[in-house]
Amino acid sequence: MAYIKAMTETEVIFMTPNAARRVAEIATKLGKDPVLRLSVEGGGCSGFQYRFGLADSIEADDIQAQGDGAALVIDPMSLDLVRGSAVDFVESLGGKSFKVTNPQAQAGCGCGSSFSV
Repeated sequence: MAYIKAMTETEVIFMTPNAARRVAEIATKLGKDPVLRLSVEGGGCSGFQYRFGLADSIEADDIQAQGDGAALVIDPMSLDLVRGSAVDFVESLGGKSFKVTNPQAQAGCGCGSSFSV
């Protein structure tokens, strides 16, 4: 699987080309900028949960990854919980969704939307 290199040389987070294409498709349909915001919130069945949405704005302290016509932004507090992760878009019998492969996650739920560290 090929990953888009993050903005810094420390490669803090990645977005796959498939995820970037999907962000661009959604943004085009909604007439918005192709910027996906990933955030982490407390909750979910494993302690933390991922939240995705098109970003209305990019904050000065957001970390950004660019590629394939779309961007991924994440706030510094969320980044601490997903550093080194890859964001992908997957299609399966269970449906279509963005998926985070998080090397820091010690456990996760079956649907992949929540995790613990």
